[in-house]
Amino acid sequence: MPELSIIVPCYNESKVVGTCYRETTLVLEELGKSYELIFVDDGSGDDTLRLIREIAANDRHVGLVSFSRNFGKEAALYAGLKAARGEYIAVMDADMQDPPSMLPAMYAVLTAEGYDSAATRRVTRAGEPPIRSFFARQFYKIIRSMSRVDIVDGARDFRMMTRQMVDAVLSLQESHRFSKGIFGWVGFKTKWLEYENTKRAAGETKWSFWKLFKYAVDGIVSFTTLPLRFASIMGFAISFFAFVYLIVVLIRTLTLGIVVPGYASLLVTILLLGGIQLISVGILGEYIARTYMESKHRPLFIVKEQTSPRPDDK
Repeated sequence: MPELSIIVPCYNESKVVGTCYRETTLVLEELGKSYELIFVDDGSGDDTLRLIREIAANDRHVGLVSFSRNFGKEAALYAGLKAARGEYIAVMDADMQDPPSMLPAMYAVLTAEGYDSAATRRVTRAGEPPIRSFFARQFYKIIRSMSRVDIVDGARDFRMMTRQMVDAVLSLQESHRFSKGIFGWVGFKTKWLEYENTKRAAGETKWSFWKLFKYAVDGIVSFTTLPLRFASIMGFAISFFAFVYLIVVLIRTLTLGIVVPGYASLLVTILLLGGIQLISVGILGEYIARTYMESKHRPLFIVKEQTSPRPDDK
């Protein structure tokens, strides 16, 4: 069995997959440990799968897991972790924003310092649109305040873990996965390594603002029920103020006579209450929808093609 397993999810990464393979292989060869490099093709529509096949045909250290369609990065991460056989397992992106040069330091953290996980975080967001960076920072603040999951600002999926921690991650069978939260939820001793943000080697990001927003909602809903509690508290607060206002209206009516209320204030009140009700129903719907999807017990992904690496033991 290899000592190291490197998992690389790919979706339409034909422009960078070759560079990722060469740079990562160079680092692993210099490290001098037995290894396997597993690419997970997440239903790419370009030449990514063909290029990975060619790489795997010429390098026995390389394995391939290919999906029948696009199931998303979370499914690709899970599939790669299931396929990994190493004692230490790392996950990294193919776009070179996760520097392969950090792998030796991460390996040293686990083997020499006694940690279960070496995780990475970006200390800068240079190159990102300012509005995207702002919302990203707010998301980390919100999820840290609403849940007990250890997620630091700028956290990446790029990390190396022990086999024990990976087995714990794989034991969680939920369909709506949020790996950053899962890594924190399972616990274990983690050391955070900081690095400067780097640009993609080529191509464009697959994460639009809307996809990131949905991903953030998945993370919040997956690891806290505080939004439901907030909706309840908001309902009680509005009911209290409505009761107080009712008392005020009764007193004014008894002492000053009946006063015809303004249409503007009535309309604003109705719209405000209606909006709050819809928000509360929407929050409830998010949790019910996830319960419904989990009850289906559908597989997280469907593998169309898989080849296993055959690394030489060193």
